[in-house]
Amino acid sequence: MNIEEIRSYCIQKVYVTEGMPFGDDTLVFKVADKMFLLANLEGPLSINLKASPEDVIDRIERFPEVHPGYHMNKKHWITVKVTDCFHTFNFWQCFTNRVLNTVF
Repeated sequence: MNIEEIRSYCIQKVYVTEGMPFGDDTLVFKVADKMFLLANLEGPLSINLKASPEDVIDRIERFPEVHPGYHMNKKHWITVKVTDCFHTFNFWQCFTNRVLNTVF
């Protein structure tokens, strides 16, 4: 998975907007003007995903690529280290759908 695949997936969702409010090195996706995904554009690819407190604990325990949210509220965010062997695309696809569904 790469940043183009992540971007393509996110912007196809209804009401999703993208921007770079924190500078040229962080791509941010929002729905209803609330952030749900941040992606770094420099260095190794990692993404921060918004989550319910229960999902944060579950994902950290089940997936070695998932860690508490870097520079974010650890109760509501996770960081996913995206690597060449990142095989859990369905994990984050399902996860972002849950986030988007809770906004509406």
